[in-house]
Formats: sequence, C-alpha cells, structure tokens
Amino acid sequence: MNRAVFLDRDGVINELIYYPEQGIVDSPFTVKQFKLIPGICEVINKLHELGFKTVVISNQPGIAKGHFTEETFEEIREKMRNELSKKGAFIDKEYYCFHHPKAKLERLRIDCECRKPRPGLLLQAVKDMDINLSESWVVGDGLTDVMAGKNAGCRTILLGSMKCELCLLMDEEGARPDFIISNLFEIAKLVTSKQTESQKF
Repeated sequence: MNRAVFLDRDGVINELIYYPEQGIVDSPFTVKQFKLIPGICEVINKLHELGFKTVVISNQPGIAKGHFTEETFEEIREKMRNELSKKGAFIDKEYYCFHHPKAKLERLRIDCECRKPRPGLLLQAVKDMDINLSESWVVGDGLTDVMAGKNAGCRTILLGSMKCELCLLMDEEGARPDFIISNLFEIAKLVTSKQTESQKF
C-alpha cells in the first residue's frame, strides 16, 4: 500500500487572500490572485523523495457561493500545476468538495460526506490510490483539516501557531493535532523523523 501526505490547498499550497470589502480571508477568486507559498515546491519534492504520495484534499465552496465559475476554478488548478512544475514539483492527485449546505447554487446545496471535517475525500483517495491511512499524514491550516485527518485515522499537522483561544477550540471540537508547526519546511523534517522512529520497531 502507498503512504500519502494529504495537503489542504489554500493556506498550505497557495496564499490566502484578504477581501477588505467583505472583511474575510478566503481562497483566491481569480487566476491572478493565485500565488504559491514560498517553499512549497521544495517540500513536495522532499516528500516524494521520502516515498510519499502528495494529495490535495480541499473544501472549495467558491463556485457554490457564487465567488467564481467552474471555468475559473479549472484555470486556477492549471496555474497551480504549472507553477509547481517550474521547480519540478507535482501533485499526485487532487480531491475537492464543491458542496456547501447554504450554497446559492441549488445543485451544490448538499450536506455531503466529502466536505471536511468529514473524511470522504480521504476515503475516496484510499479507493483510488491504495493508501494506508495509518501511515499517512494530513497537513492543513484549520481545525477542519485536523478533524478530517483524525476521522480517517491519519496523523495530523496543523500549520500555524499555538494560541490560547485555539487551544480551547481544539479541546471543544476534539481536534487537537498530533503536531503544530509554523514553517512549511518543518513538514518534511517531521515526517522524516517519525518515519525513522517507526523503522526502529
């Protein structure tokens, strides 16, 4: 079976965007707004060197909310792949949930099993890619990523910094990650160290 590192997209692979008029931080709504986070190509390449598949699992309700079209979403995906390839990096497979329970588009107004924190996207990857979840990792910048990883039986990494409010929320939601890191480059180091530990037994 394969091992994988499941990566959330926005906030892990690419930068989040602040929209002052709405007062929100969200996904890029246009191709021009999409920018890779510095260092992500090197991290993905290192994970591949370590024998892990890299898989995107991401809630993407922007179409459902009317922020952008399906065509724009596909153009953003294409830009991501192109930008990664400039440094020899690639994503093995991408899984997205386009649903939202309060979607403007009726066809996407679904209380689905694929929207994180539910583990549907990860379970689909298992079927498609023969992945051993117990030896895999989920990396995200939000507690929904942590919860999805735990619900699927993966180790979890939260990309961010520890704050008192966050600690309380983690405990309330039962979503305390296995590790919290503040720098992308620590992902590969952490996975490497834990892989070495497991090989000792």
